[in-house]
Amino acid sequence: MSEAVFRETTAEFRTQSVPLSHLSLELGHLCMEDFEAGPQRLRVHFAEVRVWSDAARASVARRTGLKRPRISTCFLIDDYFTRFSTPAELVPLVLKEAERAGLVVDYLARESGCAVADRIEIAESVLHRLVESPPSGSHGGRPSVGQTGWLANGQRTPLTKRAALGEVTGRRPPQETAARNHSVFMDVELWSGQDGRRLWSCPFLAAVWQLARLGLLRHLGEPVLVPRPWYGEDFPQDWDRLPPLLQLNPQAAAFSAYRTCTLMPNRFLAVEDAVRLILDQTQVTPVALQQVAERSAREGLAVPAAVAQRATYVFYEEPVNGRLGEGT
Repeated sequence: MSEAVFRETTAEFRTQSVPLSHLSLELGHLCMEDFEAGPQRLRVHFAEVRVWSDAARASVARRTGLKRPRISTCFLIDDYFTRFSTPAELVPLVLKEAERAGLVVDYLARESGCAVADRIEIAESVLHRLVESPPSGSHGGRPSVGQTGWLANGQRTPLTKRAALGEVTGRRPPQETAARNHSVFMDVELWSGQDGRRLWSCPFLAAVWQLARLGLLRHLGEPVLVPRPWYGEDFPQDWDRLPPLLQLNPQAAAFSAYRTCTLMPNRFLAVEDAVRLILDQTQVTPVALQQVAERSAREGLAVPAAVAQRATYVFYEEPVNGRLGEGT
């Protein structure tokens, strides 16, 4: 008699690797109010970004020791929280103002694609990969992040009792898990409820975006947010008809990279602090991490073990009345 062997097909998928550039350089992560301000706002943004873009390119060339490191650029449009205008009107404006500043946008992304793309619940899958950092002395009694929608980097302020006259007694302050001398405590909202569905927060979607740019997102072993080529045709009138991630430059280096650098206005500083907290507590697919480690070793490149350390930022000064100074 022959012996039959049965296996779960879902346990046999192979984690596919992705091509990697040395740096993913984000040229903008703007909200709809930035676009509502008109072409002048974009013009000021790209003029400032151009300065820091040149510096970021010089830095990665120094780090890699290469004269022509692989660098791809990207631009993210917020179509998740609000929708303004149409892709047919907005995208050509972005590309025109970037070109005016001497910049090339290789990849264009929609922020809603960080929530759901190609029928894959990307944000939901990342939520299930969060591993909360347990505070010292904790016993697992507090609700999980999946229940509360909040992720902290330590021990929240415990509930306190009130004395007979109403004063609070025995209050203890929040405590950062990995504090150095003093705590910097953060508690980040990942989602909220709206009409029976989750509305993902800006920091959480931005963390998903960073994972995609670092080439660390998979669904059943397959990469997600895969760029689709653009062949010069007209952009659609509806945002839902625009692919989540579009490759505008056919000669561009790979979308994902060993490291990311994001150039943005300084009002996003708190959001990106929250992003790093989320990345620090996200359990990335081990095989995907191993693939990056092996490839970087073959290229002789040092890549930080901590995912959050692979993301860098430049926060430029916000313009005053749409201008950064005389002559802008």
